[in-house]
Amino acid sequence: MKRLLVICRHAESNDPFPLQPDFERELTKQGIHQARATGQWIRENYQKVDALLASPARRASATARHIAAKLYFDEEKINYDPELYNARESFLINALSQLPATATRVLLVGHNPGVTRLARTLTDEHVGYLEPAAAIVITFDISSWEEIHTTAGKIENHFEVQ
Repeated sequence: MKRLLVICRHAESNDPFPLQPDFERELTKQGIHQARATGQWIRENYQKVDALLASPARRASATARHIAAKLYFDEEKINYDPELYNARESFLINALSQLPATATRVLLVGHNPGVTRLARTLTDEHVGYLEPAAAIVITFDISSWEEIHTTAGKIENHFEVQ
C-alpha cells in the first residue's frame, strides 16, 4: 500500500529575546505567511492528510495550525508530541512507526536538524537543509507504518516558500 509522508520544518520564528526559552519562540509575520503558503501547496498537490504530528513548541505548533487550516484538518486532531521537540531522527521515526494503519497521508511538523536528517535517513538520499516552512514529500510502499524502520522511501516532491 502506498503511504505518503510530508515532512515540514516549522516556519520562520523570532530570535529569542534575553532569558526567553527556545520553546516559547513565536512565528514572525513572514513565518505566518510561509506556513499558510506551505499549507496551500500541500492542499493543491495532495488535498488532505489523515494525521498531523507536530512538536508542541510555539513555532512548530503555530506552523501546524496554519497548515491545518489550509487543509481543512481539524485543529483538535493535531497530535502534539513532546518527544518531537528538537527530536533526533530516531525519535521521529519511532513516532511515525506508531501511526495507525488507517493513516495513509501524514504530515510531520518539526525542527532542524532532525527533520532534514529524517528525510535523508528515510530516502537514503542527500537532502539539502530544509529552510523554514519547507516541505518534502516521501512515498513508501508499505502495509503499515511499523515498516518505516526497514523500508526506504522515495522523494516525490519538494516545496520551499519563495
